[in-house]
Amino acid sequence: MQALILAAGVGRRLGRLTRDRTKCMVEVHGRTLLERSLDALVEHGIERVVIVVGHHGQGVRDAVGSAYRGVPVTYVENVDHATTNNIHSLYLAAGEFATDDTLLLESDLIFEPRIIERLLAHPAPDVAAVAAYQPWMDGTMVTLGRDDVIEAFVPKRLVDGSAMGQYFKTVNIYKLSQQFIKDSYLPFLEAYVRSVGPNDYYEQVLRVIAGLDHHGLVGMPLEGEAWYEIDDVQDHQIAETLFAPTEVRYDHYLRRHGGFWRFPGLLDYCYLVNPYFPTPALRQELARSFETLLTEYPSGSAVQSHLGAKMFGGEPDCFLVGNGAAELIVALGEEVEARTVGVTVPTFEEYVKRFPHAEVITARGPGGGFETDLAHYLRLLERVDLLVLVNPDNPSGRCLRTEEVLTLLDRAERSGKRVLLDESFVDFADPAHATSLLTQDVLDAHPAAVVVKSISKSYGVPGARLGVLATRDAKLLARVARRLSVWNVNSVGEYFLQVIGHHQAEYVEACEQLRAERDHLTAELTATDGLRVLPSQANYLLCEVTTGASGTDVASRLLREHRVLVKDCAGKPGFGGLGPHLRVAVRDRADNEVLVRALRVVLSTA
Repeated sequence: MQALILAAGVGRRLGRLTRDRTKCMVEVHGRTLLERSLDALVEHGIERVVIVVGHHGQGVRDAVGSAYRGVPVTYVENVDHATTNNIHSLYLAAGEFATDDTLLLESDLIFEPRIIERLLAHPAPDVAAVAAYQPWMDGTMVTLGRDDVIEAFVPKRLVDGSAMGQYFKTVNIYKLSQQFIKDSYLPFLEAYVRSVGPNDYYEQVLRVIAGLDHHGLVGMPLEGEAWYEIDDVQDHQIAETLFAPTEVRYDHYLRRHGGFWRFPGLLDYCYLVNPYFPTPALRQELARSFETLLTEYPSGSAVQSHLGAKMFGGEPDCFLVGNGAAELIVALGEEVEARTVGVTVPTFEEYVKRFPHAEVITARGPGGGFETDLAHYLRLLERVDLLVLVNPDNPSGRCLRTEEVLTLLDRAERSGKRVLLDESFVDFADPAHATSLLTQDVLDAHPAAVVVKSISKSYGVPGARLGVLATRDAKLLARVARRLSVWNVNSVGEYFLQVIGHHQAEYVEACEQLRAERDHLTAELTATDGLRVLPSQANYLLCEVTTGASGTDVASRLLREHRVLVKDCAGKPGFGGLGPHLRVAVRDRADNEVLVRALRVVLSTA
């Protein structure tokens, strides 16, 4: 068995990465794509390698030489690489191609070696590695019939966008028998190049062959093996995450701060989003208007303030809507007049970072910072001009009762101080424990108070980026507003604010579902050896790891072995000396069962 690697392409979309090298010489964590492919081939018994070179081909020759780890390497030169495509490269290598059974692969791939192992072990002589369609995929697709026989190769321009579930993406790694190459592929290749020309893709020949009866080419669907085709700098960045070394892979995922749809199969328990809302009806309503929303400008910030006020039953001159609560927190931190700011830790660390003109005084709450105590907040209020209260708190889920928060607001008002109340998760609290104070009556009674709420999190629309800030302090509100763009809310977010009033009853039901599922997950994790679960009034649970393992090790193993992403709290403000803690989001029942099983497996050997 030999391997044929097509490596002549220029790779213009990779920009600076291919300025002085060809695509296969681009590095991912210090190893070139070609080196990774060659290692996989050699380690699985490939006896000879043929490489078609072109753009900066001498660099490939210099790096690889005439043999790689004892396996002979032969080169074919495509001098017309700038004006032809890979069908011409394969045409030039036809003589080498026909000498043996061959693994044919493109050079811009990064993949798990197990794909090679499975191809070689596959009983069929002619096999294409294929992956179930995902939204990020681009290029040639195939459809599979009985026994995974390839029914058709479908070029990009002919893909039916309304039936994507039927497609598999070609991974661009093939096992082809010498008989298939000589009797089927090469005759059609020669005819195709003569009739159509050299500026096309070799898969077009397979498309023709797949239209014949009894062609014998089958697909081998991947079984979760990681792979990526690196065509541009974003692809390269994603590959750097997917194939990061074990010890840094977890950090690579966290540094992305979202966008995890690019990693199919990853279950995200790190970001805190309502799993039961929006409902299917609301999703469909948004989808029906998507084309208009995509192509039309949103309204300006004054209109958004009216929509935010309508959503919470308030007055527009008391409300600002932001591109997520994060935007509002940053702007508020710049504009609020306070010499000292009090923050109870552990908490959402943005509040420790976002007051550049004030001294931030941090104080750990009782019980290691994980218990609620009104007296603690009253004492801290005496020491500062502005007290931050995240209720329920993130990451602990601790939560003052509604009457306790009102006591704090009253004390602040009487003493000329200010409370910043973050209610991003209060809708998930048991109603008998705490309810929202984002009402016009509360704002009127406490003019110095500022209330912040993340709509993105509680309403399950983080992609729409929505948050609200409310206060009766008109001067402060005006200063914060000046820091925001007039179009800081996109059209999808605006439309959500416009229609959410028709879905409030369903939202209340979704929060009830969340509370029930939180109780179930709490019980399951409490019954898990090696965890101490803290009581929570939010849509997440804080868990102490008691096995002696670090939280970082447990989180890294969950990602590596189970594709489960949780939040390791190591290094966060307030966790010093408290031992390892993980924060996990409450998802739906099926996903939570995956989390519980994964945690039990990892902790049993931690």
